[in-house]
Amino acid sequence: MQHSQPERTSLAMANRAVSAATLGTALEWFDFTLYGAVAATILPKLFFPALDPTSAVLASLATFSVGLAARPLGAIICGHFGDKIGRRNLMLGTVSVMGIVSALMGLLPTYAQIGVYAPVLLVALRIIQGFALGGESTGGQLMALEHAPADRRGKYSGLIGMCAPLSQIVANAVLLLLAATMNPAAFEAYGWRIPFVASVLLVLVGLYIRMRVSETPAFVEMKRSAIAGKSRPLLDSFRLHYKTILRMMLFFCGPTALFYLAVIFTLSYLTNTLGVPKQTSFILLMIANTCAIAGSIVGGRVSDRVGRKRTLMFASAVTFAIMLCYFPMLGTKNFAVMALAMGLFMGFTQVQTGIQPVAFAEAFPTNVRYSGSALAFTGASLFAGGPIPVVATWLLKQCNGSPWGLVALCGALNILSFVMVAIGPETAGNDMNRLDRVEDVSGESDSLAHGAST
Repeated sequence: MQHSQPERTSLAMANRAVSAATLGTALEWFDFTLYGAVAATILPKLFFPALDPTSAVLASLATFSVGLAARPLGAIICGHFGDKIGRRNLMLGTVSVMGIVSALMGLLPTYAQIGVYAPVLLVALRIIQGFALGGESTGGQLMALEHAPADRRGKYSGLIGMCAPLSQIVANAVLLLLAATMNPAAFEAYGWRIPFVASVLLVLVGLYIRMRVSETPAFVEMKRSAIAGKSRPLLDSFRLHYKTILRMMLFFCGPTALFYLAVIFTLSYLTNTLGVPKQTSFILLMIANTCAIAGSIVGGRVSDRVGRKRTLMFASAVTFAIMLCYFPMLGTKNFAVMALAMGLFMGFTQVQTGIQPVAFAEAFPTNVRYSGSALAFTGASLFAGGPIPVVATWLLKQCNGSPWGLVALCGALNILSFVMVAIGPETAGNDMNRLDRVEDVSGESDSLAHGAST
């Protein structure tokens, strides 16, 4: 099929935009995996040596949680300004901050060198990084999807969604390589720093690509309208779209909780409860993440053909069925059966995660799209993602080692997610240039705006 020169130019810009978005998302999850690994092993000795071993680990893990807690604030503030000054400008800023902070973490002096200032600086860097990541997650998605051709939004969404499992594979492979080629003393002294400093290279590539991406057509169209000066993104998103924000947040609570359950709790369950060797558990998780990559890509492409709603409902229903036999299959301790269970579970969960970026973007009009999407995304992560490993561990203890309490909780979240998709509209094909009808301070309605979202 031949494309005209303007179409080829537009497609090339869309490809750059999705490349920039995937790099930013990849860096986010690369850091998530790296920091999670060293926070439980290396950092307690280097930054909290004055505490007893248990307290040191808890303090170190608290710095991990601080970064997650800072994300909602970053999402709110970056979302507001992303809707006011543009996606591109915000994305250049957030990826730069992420690169600088990652490098500083890799170069940070330890407690032995600067005393109490070391953990203080570590916490400060985690807060700054969490703030930047809160804005990066949604902004990168919108840059890609507002540039994407209408019939390829799902495809681009799936490419963004695959970054989480792909980055986990890469990050774990890097850690394994370093651990295998360095003695423990060298790894503790400087080996753990190498991935953090090296991630700057990924940031530089991301910056180069983003400098070559124009502002999104949807935002440019909005700036031409009379609504641009009257829109109050954060306020308008709460005032006009609180139902959509709540519905999208509750939808994504299911996939978010299930993803964290698979990548964090399952590993602990295999090794600590079932006694599966750590090496075997790691291989199983790598297989599951590979299936998750496939699920994200396939889910995005299928949603372009049959719609977001039908694809999400099918994936959610299949995920629920798999969940009912997930722990019994793991309990067999048969490698092939466990690999099948984890692969199917992660694969169909990630089908939903792969569609999330486009489902969120299409649900909101341009002038509140960044704010609304960011609030829904971080809300789901805050309420269902972060707490699930802790809640899962507590439930396992309360049920005397039986996983059925956890199955009940995740099943309820999965059903809630299914219902939220079922009661919502189909968004595939929505006009990405649509705007709200808003009022200025005098109460006069803007007649140039059109098409409020459902």
